[in-house]
Amino acid sequence: MKVLLLNGSSRQNGNTYTALLEIGKTLEQEGIDYEIFQIGAAPVRDCIGCGKCSEKGCVFEDDKVNEFVAKAKECDGFVFGTPVYYAHPSGRILSFLDRVFYSSGKSFAFKPGAAVAVARRGGTTASFDVLNKYFGISQMPVAGSTYWNIAHGAGEGEAEQDAEGLQTMRNLARNLAWMMKCFQAGKEKGIEVPQAERGSRTNFIR
Repeated sequence: MKVLLLNGSSRQNGNTYTALLEIGKTLEQEGIDYEIFQIGAAPVRDCIGCGKCSEKGCVFEDDKVNEFVAKAKECDGFVFGTPVYYAHPSGRILSFLDRVFYSSGKSFAFKPGAAVAVARRGGTTASFDVLNKYFGISQMPVAGSTYWNIAHGAGEGEAEQDAEGLQTMRNLARNLAWMMKCFQAGKEKGIEVPQAERGSRTNFIR
């Protein structure tokens, strides 16, 4: 089993990475592989709702969205990490995930996910809440921890001093690993995933 961790920060080895790495190291202790996927600092397009998605993912191929989609199809769990900008997630991770889920949401169904927010001070729970919306609409079970999945740090390396934040990341990793192992055991016992109803879309605006 493998977890794909998305670093939504343009800083490759900043405080968001520190939180994700703590999760990854704990997953390894639980016998689960991980990869931290870096969005990086290059421009990321917004979704324009063009409807030209394919099995490959998004129609635009000038950034890392489809690379992430390809990896996601082979993974069993996810963690999306973001720095906090003006009390909300980074614009790049939202643009990135909008296109990932609009084009390939079915690849995430019934795979557990978790969100992580890292801030100097405020805005973490609001950012955490925004990222959790992707899981809720995509039939993804959500892993929690012993506190909200947040850590604090502004300058380089400061998140490493947040003992409670790192503890929260380790507990999150253990909970995520437990969920994945339970789901795998269920599959081996022949328990099928539920079949979702489709087709009814209520719209009161004419």
